Amino acid sequence: MKLVYFNDFRLGVLKGDAVVDVMAVVGDIPHTGPGNLIGGLIERFATYRGRLEKAVTDGAGVPLASVRLRPPLPRPGTIDCMAVNYMEDGTRSAPAPINGFHKLPGAVIGPGDTMVLPDVPATIFEGEAELAVVIGKRASRVAAKDAMSYVFGYVNFIDGSARGLVPANNSFFQMKSRDTFAPIGPYLVTADEIADPHRLSVRLWVNGELKQNFNTSDMAHQIPRCIEWATSIHTLEPGDILATGTNHRGLSSFQDGDKVELEVEGCGRFAFNVKDELKRTWSRETRLDRQNKGFDTPTPQLTGKYAPAR
Repeated sequence: MKLVYFNDFRLGVLKGDAVVDVMAVVGDIPHTGPGNLIGGLIERFATYRGRLEKAVTDGAGVPLASVRLRPPLPRPGTIDCMAVNYMEDGTRSAPAPINGFHKLPGAVIGPGDTMVLPDVPATIFEGEAELAVVIGKRASRVAAKDAMSYVFGYVNFIDGSARGLVPANNSFFQMKSRDTFAPIGPYLVTADEIADPHRLSVRLWVNGELKQNFNTSDMAHQIPRCIEWATSIHTLEPGDILATGTNHRGLSSFQDGDKVELEVEGCGRFAFNVKDELKRTWSRETRLDRQNKGFDTPTPQLTGKYAPAR
């Protein structure tokens, strides 16, 4: 099942190329807004699934192309992100030690929305294509062998980054938790529709040019281990997000006017825009392009405020 929010945050289920409004089905779930409505549905999904399926079977829906899609998880309680969690196409000799960071829920935006690059002296702005896991039930100190039973579903996720800010030992918060730096969408797909989350292609385009193209089979610490590790630190609740990391070799600069598209196999494809009022520019080369030229430094800023003096 593919769950969406659309227009004024009506909850719907995708039915082919149509969206069926299911607000009448879920309206009795205690909630104060769309954020905890979807969380409440996830928590009670076993009870509501049959009703939702009937509503989809009986309902004609409206054309998907006629609605405005919203982020399917507009206000998750927690966003945990795995750090350096790919083998980078075999270029790493061993997995990096398991590690992660928080991204603030307020960073979430949805399809067609805009990532805004702030007026800060970042060396580069990037967005990492990721598969994100959505938690289905309260999870605390979960063993890896049991972890997949805590997965409700999956969603496309972008981890926006403002890199190079100082001080270096205080980087993750100011680099990762900027407003608009967590685009997700177009829908939340339930776990039963993804046969193996560790065998999915992940692709990201910038202005139609393919930049990231990798497979989740390259993941260093797989999902069960990530859930085990995260829940050894704090409790995850229904509707929380665990982003599984990225293969960094295709990362490139995000700039004003860009249209970025992400597609994780089985999770749909969505697009968002990038705005930078300072109109800063960078080369369009990827990290791999830089490495092939013998550079181990980020793509330098070419023009605009904070560009290095030449």
